[in-house]
Amino acid sequence: MIIKYLQLAIGLFICSVILTSCNKDENNEKNAVLNLRLTDAPGSYDEVNVDIQSVEVKSNGGNVMLSVNSGVYNLLDYVNGLDTLFATGSIPSGKVSQIRLILGSNNSVVVNGTSFPLSTPSAQQSGLKLNLHEELLPGVTYAIVLDFDACQSVVEKGNGTYSLKPVIRIVNVASGGSIHGTVVPIAADPLVIAVKGSDTLSTMIDSANGEFLFSGVETGSYNVTFFPDTPYVFQTVGGVIVSTGVLTEMGTINF
Repeated sequence: MIIKYLQLAIGLFICSVILTSCNKDENNEKNAVLNLRLTDAPGSYDEVNVDIQSVEVKSNGGNVMLSVNSGVYNLLDYVNGLDTLFATGSIPSGKVSQIRLILGSNNSVVVNGTSFPLSTPSAQQSGLKLNLHEELLPGVTYAIVLDFDACQSVVEKGNGTYSLKPVIRIVNVASGGSIHGTVVPIAADPLVIAVKGSDTLSTMIDSANGEFLFSGVETGSYNVTFFPDTPYVFQTVGGVIVSTGVLTEMGTINF
């Protein structure tokens, strides 16, 4: 099953930021507040554990290290709409060009009950660089959701080892919508792909109830394709419309 998902490698990188509230700080009126949250698109593993140690934000006001709740995060704890706040800080207002996510060495993937280390040489040495070209206003709090794609972030090597090459999109929850549905039977266990032009998203169903959810989706019309396990046959639903602040319900997808 892992090979099936790895064969469908798709580059995901959508950069955006959302305004969540306005907070005046008498001592920092020229600063903005940035909150980073972590979520995940489900993958075909028992666990995908990522060791987050620090976060640096690069802006025209200088580089700032955020306050980070460092430690190991199992990405699969934050799927289908769940997320967690892992970093926050006050940064100079103005243009933000990059977020640098620095990982530790305690990364692992659990496959069929067996834990394997995840090698992450580039992320450990220089940090995982996420380009973000946004203007942050003074006295305003912003929230950014980093959406890991577990299916694409874990790469199985030919010698039976695994490496972590994170595929992350920066989700704009406020200006987008969501797509939800349920797959029957759950045994079909499809990889779900939503495509609009060059914008491609992927997720998997919840193994307990067959539901799937795309959150923070840009508005527009999507083709949603389901790639199930054998002997089920893939199918595509076209013209799935996403609107700002609206949950688009696809209903039940039968195989």
